[in-house]
Amino acid sequence: MIARTQPTFVIVGAGGISRSYAQAFVQGMPYQIVGVADIRLESAKDVATMCNVPAYDNVDRMIEELRPTAAIVCTPPSTHPEVCCRLMEQGVHVLCEKPLAISTDEAIRMAETAQRCRVVFSMGSKFRFVADVQKTREIIDSGILGDIILYENTFAGFCDMSKRWNSQPAISGGGVLIDNGTHSVDILRFLLGNITELQVVEGKRIQNLPVEDTALIFARTESGAMGNIDLSWSLNKVRADFISIYGSKGTLSVGWKESRYKLADQKDWTVFGNGYDKVAAFGNQIKNFGGAICGTEELIITPIDAIASVRVIETAYAALRSEKWHQVTPAAQFRRMTMSQHVVSH
Repeated sequence: MIARTQPTFVIVGAGGISRSYAQAFVQGMPYQIVGVADIRLESAKDVATMCNVPAYDNVDRMIEELRPTAAIVCTPPSTHPEVCCRLMEQGVHVLCEKPLAISTDEAIRMAETAQRCRVVFSMGSKFRFVADVQKTREIIDSGILGDIILYENTFAGFCDMSKRWNSQPAISGGGVLIDNGTHSVDILRFLLGNITELQVVEGKRIQNLPVEDTALIFARTESGAMGNIDLSWSLNKVRADFISIYGSKGTLSVGWKESRYKLADQKDWTVFGNGYDKVAAFGNQIKNFGGAICGTEELIITPIDAIASVRVIETAYAALRSEKWHQVTPAAQFRRMTMSQHVVSH
């Protein structure tokens, strides 16, 4: 079992998301990063250079030489169970980027491995660690917005996915639904509790991908609140906010540059935050995970939360495959129906 008084971190997987973690370490963390590994050594070197640490193309060798306390896993989803369980078997605490796994069974196996190996295990989901999102939960819990009726979330911006692993189902587990949607359902669960039912509608495929590139999720929580989640890689839905909360006594929006709320009996909006700070969110996530390792903080995203996130997305794909539509009578038939009734009446 690897143990240190002050946790030391490594990053496993040197894709785009790993740079955000590296940048958070560079801007100042109470914990030290000591190495980066990727099967592509050049990619590992690119990220390692940001932090002035050694790069490896072999994870086992990095663990053996550096003996880190914790690993941040940024590899593609299909590799998460094998990579994370192998690290945990060596006594390494694991923070695994979303999507945690492609199936609920795999997510449970990872959580059970963490429990057996007595290591801290969590899913990386940056939006829970955005200060404005955390403040939103405090505002909701205060009751000033009344009963929450509707949650709206939009993650829709054009991105060419034709050459990215995110659109290769064997690696990613799906398309925009598992990629962006994992963030969406985790935010909804964080703010309003467990999701009890959902429906999913796929939009027109624009990018000629083997996976969905536009989808809508309609959900309901235990409290009865409705959720409307808008996801796309193929349309740019420009909005000042990415979360809107509608309650019986007020409305709240979490924006990219400003967050605010307005009560029904007030004329003006109350600003409560400065919007989305990506690096700060990653930093807060690392601090929470490190604090959990040290025993000074409770995990904000527990293994149960992580499993629930995977289960919601797994259910969303089942809903997507079985979507049913009620046909609407064509307007042209109204005249024939009316004429038929007219004949009968005579």
